[in-house]
Amino acid sequence: MAEDDPDIRRLNTEVLISSGYHVDAAEDGAAAWDALQLDNYDLLITDHDMPKVSGIELLKRLHDSSMKLPVIMATGTLQEDQLARHPWLEIKAVLLKPYSFDELLETVKHVLHMDAHDRQESTPPPNWNRLPLQTWLGGDSAR
Repeated sequence: MAEDDPDIRRLNTEVLISSGYHVDAAEDGAAAWDALQLDNYDLLITDHDMPKVSGIELLKRLHDSSMKLPVIMATGTLQEDQLARHPWLEIKAVLLKPYSFDELLETVKHVLHMDAHDRQESTPPPNWNRLPLQTWLGGDSAR
């Protein structure tokens, strides 16, 4: 989680941990980027308006490094036109501040569920490499 407001960062971290999630918290986008380089994560929750590296800049870095990670933008300052200019950032959800802890938890649960579902659909069937060649080439007509 990347959040420059220490109170919001602490409260969100406590709520997520008490709900069974492992959470690493960063005080700005630069610290979040450093953490993303060192560990694998299932989800990124980030504010937008942060010192050093903004939320959008952090997502651009993720994209440029081909890091695939679902993202929740939790912010009070992100303008719709900024999202429209960067559709390739693939933000899975936006939480507008102020949001409730229930909204945070529901959004996290929903995004993680969506991501797990997307990964299952992109996984080839277990026998993908054992099917006869004509199955891939269109049957007997490919001979």
